[in-house]
Amino acid sequence: MQLTATHINYFYICLRKLWLFANGIGMEHTSDLVAEGKQLHEHSYSQRSEKYKEIEIGGSKIDYYDAKNKVVHEIKKSPSKEVAHVWQVKYYLWLLEQQGVQGVTGILEYPKLRTREEVFITDHDRHEILILLKRIEEIIESENIPERISKNKCKNCSYYDFCWVEE
Repeated sequence: MQLTATHINYFYICLRKLWLFANGIGMEHTSDLVAEGKQLHEHSYSQRSEKYKEIEIGGSKIDYYDAKNKVVHEIKKSPSKEVAHVWQVKYYLWLLEQQGVQGVTGILEYPKLRTREEVFITDHDRHEILILLKRIEEIIESENIPERISKNKCKNCSYYDFCWVEE
């Protein structure tokens, strides 16, 4: 299975969500929050489509890539899951490096808050990504679904009903 930035993101959010997604159980199409995020992406920086490109690399889609300045732009609704967002961007930077593009940086953008955060990749991060990819493969290849996390953290998740249906 080809791992994507979504797998990286879900690893940091919820191992159960990661396992379900990787094993073909997708619930994002039922989520109003996912739809809202897509709208935010499409309408927040409408002029960007003329300047920068959405690119697909290694099965992952980068929101916008500024090839001239070697900058990945990733748009997110809220920083509530910031660690997952940062590692998703670091994974994009790593993927680009694997294709021979050196000196790439990233910018995480939260248009609703009008904030942005620069993201860089270090040698330590590169090493961590290799470990992370192995760990993700172990999780998704397991026959056992990971345990649920705290119900309070799950309320806005597209998998909420799947995980908590009996309650």
